[in-house]
Amino acid sequence: MSMTRILFLVLGVLALGLFVRLWVGSGSYSDIQNLELKIDEQNAANDEQAERKRKLQNDVAALGKDDEAVEGHARSELGMIRKGETFYQVILKSDSAPSPELMPPSKEAPHVE
Repeated sequence: MSMTRILFLVLGVLALGLFVRLWVGSGSYSDIQNLELKIDEQNAANDEQAERKRKLQNDVAALGKDDEAVEGHARSELGMIRKGETFYQVILKSDSAPSPELMPPSKEAPHVE
């Protein structure tokens, strides 16, 4: 065999090895596509968290400035009522049992003033 044939054979094997690595090895096309998919999923999750954070920051700012916002949270989340108000609970037939958070407040229930 001549020197040129040996050189071409070595270069051919080297090129074949590089192409195989490009197609199936680390950093291959499919590996890059999988990483890009993970990046897109993470960006979507980041966007959701940023929106949630923005809403919470607006809520905190409103609670710091507005007494009506505080009262609204006290009514909806803590079940508080004002003095003189009457609490009504509607139980639908489709509901098997009322949840404890929807139970009417006791006589010593906290009041929002």
